[in-house]
Amino acid sequence: MRKFAIDSLTGYLKIARFDHWIKQLFILPGCIFAFFLVNKENISVSWISLLSGFVATCLIASANYMINEYLDREFDKFHPTKKDRPVVSSSLKPEIIWMEYAFFTGIGLLLAWMVSLPVFLSILSLWMMGIVYNVKPIRTKEIPFVDVLSESVNNALRLLIGWFLITSSYLPPVSIIIGYWMGGAFLMTTKRFAEYRMIGNKQTAALYRKSFKYYTENKLLFSAFFYAMLSVFFCGIFMIKYRIELLIAIPFLCGLFCLYFNICYKQDSSAQKPEKLFKETGLMIYVAFFIILLTVLMLVPVPLLHLFLDSTLIKMME
Repeated sequence: MRKFAIDSLTGYLKIARFDHWIKQLFILPGCIFAFFLVNKENISVSWISLLSGFVATCLIASANYMINEYLDREFDKFHPTKKDRPVVSSSLKPEIIWMEYAFFTGIGLLLAWMVSLPVFLSILSLWMMGIVYNVKPIRTKEIPFVDVLSESVNNALRLLIGWFLITSSYLPPVSIIIGYWMGGAFLMTTKRFAEYRMIGNKQTAALYRKSFKYYTENKLLFSAFFYAMLSVFFCGIFMIKYRIELLIAIPFLCGLFCLYFNICYKQDSSAQKPEKLFKETGLMIYVAFFIILLTVLMLVPVPLLHLFLDSTLIKMME
């Protein structure tokens, strides 16, 4: 009896996916961009607000994972690994799951409200996207391409959360929001590509996720490539307008996309489980190098590049 109680408790905790909290580190670029781009007199931040915002984001993400697992229980049994999820493989009680969902939602939104109104609205939007993505009659996860775009918009929302944790005086540039969103779309599409390849049967894949009735490997690859190009394009606009030195990082950003593409082709690819990507040693080294490069470029001016922004030079060329 005691073992059964412990197993049940473990199951209820497992559906919160605490190991996925590492994904909330995607709010950090928003913090960094705000810190470097906004005038220091308009920055008002404390460690308490940063911690509260991060924890609030994690709690809302866990709430979204809960309804994701519960509402997908009849479909996940067709997936090679998700069939072992607690909601599928054990008899977790729906009323307890919904109580857990309400608890995580309430605490998360309360913490967000205590930080600031913009942070609250951003985190509230993250919670609402969980409903749009998972709950009928909308349930965008079943609509080809819309599933990717509606899931990856959470990336843009995390960027906003990070930005508003640093300042509420300005909105972030729309170019970096779209670039970040499209980067997320690339990640979500490659995740589906890896899943599609692992399942290996179109009929079974369609039972797991209805959008797979339409998808093929080529469609997923081409759309991932499209999202990657859009991400680089909008990030390039942001860099030229706000910090032209960052353009030096563009080839390395393209290299990052290529490296991730390669991971998708591995057996039981980590692309299916982004929280496991830390096991990809080569990728982690590359990401660390890329972050260091961006930091240096944010701090160190390259006067030669500013010649391309000089209106005098443009007039001389005319």
